[in-house]
Amino acid sequence: MDVVALGESMVTFLPSRPGRLADVPSFERGIGGAESNVACVLAAVGHSVRWVGRVGADGFGDHLVEAIGAYGVDVASVRRDPARPTGIYFRTAGDRATDAHEVAYYRAGSAASAMAVGNVDLDAVRAGRVLHLSGITAALSGDCLDLMWELTEPRPGRPLVSFDVNYRPGLWRDADGPRVLLDLARRADIVFVGADEARAAWGLHGAGAIAGELREPELVVVKQGRGGAVAFDQDTDGLEDADGTATVVPALRVDVVAAVGAGDAFAAGFLSATLRGLPVRDRLRHGHLMAAAALTVPGDLAAPPARDHADRMAALDDHEWETLRLGPGWTEADARADEEVRTP
Repeated sequence: MDVVALGESMVTFLPSRPGRLADVPSFERGIGGAESNVACVLAAVGHSVRWVGRVGADGFGDHLVEAIGAYGVDVASVRRDPARPTGIYFRTAGDRATDAHEVAYYRAGSAASAMAVGNVDLDAVRAGRVLHLSGITAALSGDCLDLMWELTEPRPGRPLVSFDVNYRPGLWRDADGPRVLLDLARRADIVFVGADEARAAWGLHGAGAIAGELREPELVVVKQGRGGAVAFDQDTDGLEDADGTATVVPALRVDVVAAVGAGDAFAAGFLSATLRGLPVRDRLRHGHLMAAAALTVPGDLAAPPARDHADRMAALDDHEWETLRLGPGWTEADARADEEVRTP
C-alpha cells in the first residue's frame, strides 16, 4: 500500500437548507472522518490506500464501509463491533468560523472508541509506505491513545508517519490533550498543524515558533488559512530563522461553498505529491489544490482534479498562481474542455 490511514469515520448528515439545527427539516446522508477523508482523496487520485477503523454492526457501519470502499480504498481490515454503534453527526450549512455554526456529535461510546492494540490488525496498519494518523483518535479513549503510542513508537522498518494534529478541545476529557498531541507530533515524520490550533493548544504564535517547538519531525507543515501554508524541512538548521529553511506557498483564492474537509484534502494532496517525490513547493501547491476542491462543494469530500490537471496548475509561475481564482465545478473544467475539443 502507498498509504494506510487509521481512525474513526462517521456518517454525517448535511442540512437541506441553511438555518439552526432546530429548524432544518431534513438532512442528506454523507460520510466524514479525518483519516478516511484523506484515504478517499488519495485513492481517487490513483494511490493504493487502506483505511483501518472500527464501525458498528449496523446499517450506518454498512454504509461507511461501502461508501469508502467505493472510492477504491481497501476496507478489508475494518472491524465490526456488535456491541457499540457507528458514530454519527449533524451540522448546519453555515461556515464553521461563524457563531451560527452548529455541530451535534453522537460518537460517545462508538465502535471506533473501542479500537485498541489488541483488536486492530497491526500488520495491516503498518503495511504502507506512509501511515496517516490524527490527534482525533488519541482523544477517543484510553485504549485509542495506547494504540497511538504503539503506532508512533520509533522502531526499525516503521512506515513514514504522517500526523495531523486536529486539536478538538471538546473531545478531550482533561487538560492533558495539548501535551499529548505535542508528544505524538514529536514522534511523527510529517506533521500538519493549523496556526490557529497551535495557538489554542500550545500558546504558540507564528509558524517559526511552531517549527521551533517541533524539531523532531522531518517536515512540519503549518496551515495559515487565507495566509497560505509553510513547510519547515528539519534537514536544515536554524528553524527559528525562516530565511532559507522554510517553503511558503500562498493560498489560492477560492469561492467557498463550505469550509469542511479542506484540511484533510490538503493533507492528501501533500502526501500524494510526497509519494511522487515532488519538491516541497509543489507538495504545498497540491495540498492547496485539493483543499480548493473540498472548499467548493458542500460536503466533506469532493472529486479531486485529475493528476495531469493538478500538475499543470502546480507548475504555474508565482504570478499566475497568486492570481488564480477557483469556484464550484473547477475540478471538472479540464474534462469539459477536452470534451468540447472532441465534439464536432
